[in-house]
Amino acid sequence: MASDRKPRIIRSRPGSGVEDTGVADSGVRDFRARDLGDQTRLEEHSSEPRVEAHPISHQEDVPPLETPDPGAAKVTVHSIPTVTPSVVPHEASGEAQDVHASDAPGEVPGAAHTGRVLKFPEPTFKRRRRIAAITAGAVVLAMAIVMVVVLFTPIFALKTVTVDGTKILQTTVVQAALKPIMGKSLTAVTENQVRALLEPIPQINSVTIEARPPSTLLVHVVERVPVALLKDTSGYLLVDPDGVKLGSTPDPASVALPLIDGGTAVIGQANFKAITAVLAVLPPAVLGKLLTATASSPDAVQLKLDDGKTVIWGDSSQQTLKAQVLQALISAPPTTPAPSIYDISSPRYPVTR
Repeated sequence: MASDRKPRIIRSRPGSGVEDTGVADSGVRDFRARDLGDQTRLEEHSSEPRVEAHPISHQEDVPPLETPDPGAAKVTVHSIPTVTPSVVPHEASGEAQDVHASDAPGEVPGAAHTGRVLKFPEPTFKRRRRIAAITAGAVVLAMAIVMVVVLFTPIFALKTVTVDGTKILQTTVVQAALKPIMGKSLTAVTENQVRALLEPIPQINSVTIEARPPSTLLVHVVERVPVALLKDTSGYLLVDPDGVKLGSTPDPASVALPLIDGGTAVIGQANFKAITAVLAVLPPAVLGKLLTATASSPDAVQLKLDDGKTVIWGDSSQQTLKAQVLQALISAPPTTPAPSIYDISSPRYPVTR
């Protein structure tokens, strides 16, 4: 006959050897605990119904508890073991991240875990900015190295100066004036430096330079062109249209240039400027045939040819056309009687007489 006492329900909790021993009635019973690994089974040594606890995986569905039938010989109660959260390493985009296996119900995922660090990929604009900065730094460093090599190594030291464009001047005069820059780095020599060194030489009108690595400098000289002679106490001076004295000669016949009356005192005067402006536009073939040039006023310039003919030039208008007409008249076949005057003051209607 079944006992009228109420059966007793035992719930096991992992990690302890003996669990709840509450008594459902006033009787005293003997229990023996037996360790089964991850759970504890308590068996009652009595005639009472036996209750056993079996573990189930947390993935399985947990059946609801049912009230045991007093007439049943055994009632089984299942419990869910506690699962300890674990940290699983996870790699994404080449960077490690810590991901927790589970979070407590009702909590924000990851909120209760300490020491959890999430690393996100670097923004694209920051990565590009860093790459640009590194590249710029490398370029600056490379340029600095090149500048040091170019400026301070003897490979590019200036050793030779070559001069062209000189007709009046001698090349040695130019080379001697450029001695202060000899031995300097070819890349450090500037055109202003060369121009300043050659400025005292009156025959030079302008100058340009050209570097010829590793150690040669080419100097292009544009000389001033003498257009007339001026009588001086020591001889005859060669002057350009600006009145710059370019040289001297004791014999005016040795130079194919016209003589301007008045000597050096006329330099800078209006008449002198009018005469030299005319002489500057004449072709060398015509300039070589002139003996003298005079002007009673800036608008009344006259030229004297070596064959005795006189050229009435007039004012400074249409200078180029007048030079072309004069050259054509001089080159024309001789006529009878031969003219003694070429009046080209109106170049479109020249007159010979």
